[in-house]
Amino acid sequence: MAQIWMTYDELAELSGCTFAEARMRAIHLSLDRRKSRDGATRVKLDLALTAKYFASVRDADFDLDGAIEALQATHRQMAELLTPNQFLGRRRSA
Repeated sequence: MAQIWMTYDELAELSGCTFAEARMRAIHLSLDRRKSRDGATRVKLDLALTAKYFASVRDADFDLDGAIEALQATHRQMAELLTPNQFLGRRRSA
């Protein structure tokens, strides 16, 4: 099973509640809590919250096709700017 760790703010957004309510919920559910290197406390979601998280990701309206097209267009533009001959010429002068 995947481990999903969230800050209290992220948990609040997932649960539709406030930061304080999310913190109290984590305590009430005895979720594992750890202080991260960035100073934020994160809680490990239990099975029910993990399922809710995955459902929210699945329901999100991502424009994956649009993102792929944009990435391909950027790749083409970068390829046009740096042809193999230009790369070899720059490398020789370095």
